[in-house]
Amino acid sequence: MEVVKRGKLALTVCSTSFLGLGRAQQKALGVPHMPIVQIPHPFGTRSREELREIANRCVEDIAQALCEKNEQQSEQAPSTPMAAPRALSFEVDNDLEQINRLFIKKRWADGQLIAPPSVEAVKHMLRHTPLAPDHIVATVAPAMGVATVEYIAIQAVMAGCYPEYLPVLIAATEAVTTPAFHLQAIQATTNPSAVGLIINGPAAHWLEVNSGSGCMGPGHWANATLGRALRLILLNIGGAWPGEMDRATQGQPAKYSFCWAENEAASPWDPLHVERGFSRDESTVTVVGALGTWSMNMTAKKGEEVIAMIADTMQYPASSDYIYGGAPFVVLSPQHANLFHREGWDKAQVRQRLWESSKMLAGRSKGNEFDRLVNGRRGELGPINENTLIPISEKPEDISLVVAGGTGSHSVFLPVSAHTRSVTKAITFHESVSRHEP
Repeated sequence: MEVVKRGKLALTVCSTSFLGLGRAQQKALGVPHMPIVQIPHPFGTRSREELREIANRCVEDIAQALCEKNEQQSEQAPSTPMAAPRALSFEVDNDLEQINRLFIKKRWADGQLIAPPSVEAVKHMLRHTPLAPDHIVATVAPAMGVATVEYIAIQAVMAGCYPEYLPVLIAATEAVTTPAFHLQAIQATTNPSAVGLIINGPAAHWLEVNSGSGCMGPGHWANATLGRALRLILLNIGGAWPGEMDRATQGQPAKYSFCWAENEAASPWDPLHVERGFSRDESTVTVVGALGTWSMNMTAKKGEEVIAMIADTMQYPASSDYIYGGAPFVVLSPQHANLFHREGWDKAQVRQRLWESSKMLAGRSKGNEFDRLVNGRRGELGPINENTLIPISEKPEDISLVVAGGTGSHSVFLPVSAHTRSVTKAITFHESVSRHEP
């Protein structure tokens, strides 16, 4: 969806299937009556002649809409809210079932049981940050809702977070709204994109974020509630409700919650946050726009054999990474990471080997997908034919390696969504924060 401006006039351009998203985003931005110019969907499968005809018709529609003398239209212009009111309180019966029924009806919840965000619970949560409740952390796409510290704290309470988790969520909100992360695209895409959190540093230990066996699955309070709280932020503040602003064709379970810690103790290399310029003693959160988790079970005894199997798994024609040049993640089990270390390879060497071995024949993409690949990578790679080897990313450094999990020969590949780039932010804890003792 695009916004076109002419002086004080503005309009939205979107495809017919995204009309609901266009209207919802206009309403969220305070311009519900702004004109919308539609183009037929889908257009990715159309011929060049059809696209030329659609483009010409669209230009005519834009010109007509902008030239019409419409006082209501001329007084409107998309704007980002600069302030947010304090959260309102209201009285409800002290009945957990009825409270949850109300929150589901109002679309304030994610379809699972929530903890009521009482005034007392939110105040208790807010004690764990020196920031004022009305301090604006960011605006969250696609609704461009203003994420104040108080609003973040409310989502944290609803998700069941302990109060000491609040600084992690503040840092995560800053990270997902960093331009390089492209939250607008992640929230509104038809891809099943879910935002994953990776916790590094001392906080991963004392907040008890699981980094070992089953770290991407259930059973650990911090993992489950931190991931869920961020999703509630994306829903309630960002407005990404499925079928409206969230246009994921099917979605995925990780849209409920996706959070784990790097197993730094089992890794032979520097952890992710140290690679990215933070000290080992700092605590950080990294956000990733993951399209899913692909398990790779490899019992091979030689590093070259394991590299070959990971690289082969990374190659698939329906991958956004190959069309645009992505930034995927490979989550290595301690067994595989230490196998590579015994071969004498550091992270840079593993990346280089994966980058070279995962190059895919352009001809594996068919029809219009081949055309998309050519258009997406031509500026970087030059002329492309069916025999051209396409790298998964522009350079080896774009592949991120993280060590996580417990005993076993399983590693995980995380393809990412389109142009998103993972972002790492430091977590700032209040002096008064103490570890929760169950």
